[in-house]
Amino acid sequence: MSTADVYLQACRLLGVVPVSCFIRNLDSTTLTLTHYGLGPLGCKALAIALVTDMHINTLELADNHIQAEGAKYLGEMLKANFTVRHLDVSNNSLQSAGAEYVAKMLLENISLKSIKVSGNGFDGDDAKCLANALSSNSRIKELDLSHNKFSGKGGEYLGQLLANNEGLEVLDMSWNHLRMKGAVAFCAGLKVNMMLKHLDLSWNGFGNEGALAMGEALKFNNTLVFLNLNNNRLTNEGVSMLCRGLEFNDALRVLLLAYNSITVEGALALVELVKNTAKTALEEINICNVLVNETFVHLLEETCQEHPGLDVQYGGVGGFIAKKPPKRVDPMKIIQDYLDQRKLRLWDFFRNIDKDGTMHVPVADFRKAVQQSSIPLERYQIEELILRLDRDGTGIVDYRGLADTRKQMMRDHRRQLRKVESRQKKEKQKSERILKTFQSAVEAVTPHGSLVLSPGAAREDPGGLQPFSATPLSSWHHVLMSSSSRYSVANLSSERVHLPPLGRPSSSPAARRRSQPDLLDGAARSALSKSISALGVRSDPDMGFRRLSPAANHLTVSRPALNPTQPPATAKKVRKKKKKASKQTK
Repeated sequence: MSTADVYLQACRLLGVVPVSCFIRNLDSTTLTLTHYGLGPLGCKALAIALVTDMHINTLELADNHIQAEGAKYLGEMLKANFTVRHLDVSNNSLQSAGAEYVAKMLLENISLKSIKVSGNGFDGDDAKCLANALSSNSRIKELDLSHNKFSGKGGEYLGQLLANNEGLEVLDMSWNHLRMKGAVAFCAGLKVNMMLKHLDLSWNGFGNEGALAMGEALKFNNTLVFLNLNNNRLTNEGVSMLCRGLEFNDALRVLLLAYNSITVEGALALVELVKNTAKTALEEINICNVLVNETFVHLLEETCQEHPGLDVQYGGVGGFIAKKPPKRVDPMKIIQDYLDQRKLRLWDFFRNIDKDGTMHVPVADFRKAVQQSSIPLERYQIEELILRLDRDGTGIVDYRGLADTRKQMMRDHRRQLRKVESRQKKEKQKSERILKTFQSAVEAVTPHGSLVLSPGAAREDPGGLQPFSATPLSSWHHVLMSSSSRYSVANLSSERVHLPPLGRPSSSPAARRRSQPDLLDGAARSALSKSISALGVRSDPDMGFRRLSPAANHLTVSRPALNPTQPPATAKKVRKKKKKASKQTK
């Protein structure tokens, strides 16, 4: 039966309406069925027909409401179909149950190169199963997880994914509510990642704290070339934190920072970074919503002469650097400082107008005396002073209030200093806490024995068990495809093809026996086990790689530590112990 006949028969048995677009495009390499409303059963009919197809390598099924059941059928189909390389199941309401089927699909399929699961309602717990599946899958090169609900918890799991995955090159994590907590954990994984090239983190609310973690990651990451941080609540302070990391980065080429709270100061910091950093690779900077000034334009022209390939997109000329309004000086403080400099008393200053020494003078005489003196007071300051000393409007100024001005000024000054010191201390503590959390996250996702070096340096191989190689499996495809004609409507759910997983070895002995080909007969296996026992190595069938799982701190060590056997006691130590025991008996 042809693929079209199989599809029509499946539609009749399942009671769904066939999609004519599918039949018309069977000879094409790309099948686009977005917005067709297939539903779970329509997806099942499609999966049955695609089991034996050998033409379609791109399958786009976005917005078809296939739900978790449809994802299950697609996973069954991809066990036998090795032609599909790119799969798009975005906006299909997969939810948590669908996330498990997608994870199972990623573990079992050996042909997929890119997958899009955007807008499927995945949460932080779903990120765990996806991260576990992708940690041992080095074949997926492009992954779209945007428009989900991973939040901070999911950011921790996905940060561990970045630390463990060795194949992912393009990752879209936009619109996932990572916030500060998820940003720090995610950037910790990015710091030790050596494969990712294109990263989209827009609309995640990183804030300046997330920018600090990203700057620390960019100091060491030497592979990322595209970074999208649009709409992440960054300010000029966050831009300066990013620039500190970019000073040591020689790989990033494109940086998108549009629609953040950045002004001319932040734009100037970015251009000055490119101008003052000789090894920078930045070619494009997007701050399209920022209005700049003439100073920025002149600086950009000078920088482009040294870096001709630089392209900075800004909002236009018309911005300005906000200046703080001049601090309004208390007129009482001015008078008190004037008297202190000349070592005068209030009575000495006002004795010409206050003959009785009652410290009460008419308003007109007070105004005239102040104006004729050399006190640097403006007219509005004099009137403000009169209003403060004649609160009842009696026309008489009681300048006794000036006597207490010095004490009040000193108290206010000390209070202001305490506020500034407290604010600076809190900001410093917050930055130190974020950096400490970031470093803890890096240590958690970094395997024992590996080193994180400066950009350009290679990490040490952690050793131990190596992932199962996928190279010998390339010759299996044609064999399996030649026998794929036995799949039909009746036996799709019953027939299964078990292939060796390409990730890390499974912890279950049954799974290992099923997944890896048995190349040794019984005699050879027994001889091998005896030789291993003779070497003193304990064979533990349940030993395997542990998955990363956040615990109390949500950041745990990724691999178990080795438990070497204790070295045998030397003869010298034995003699010392016997000598000590004999002394105690005496």
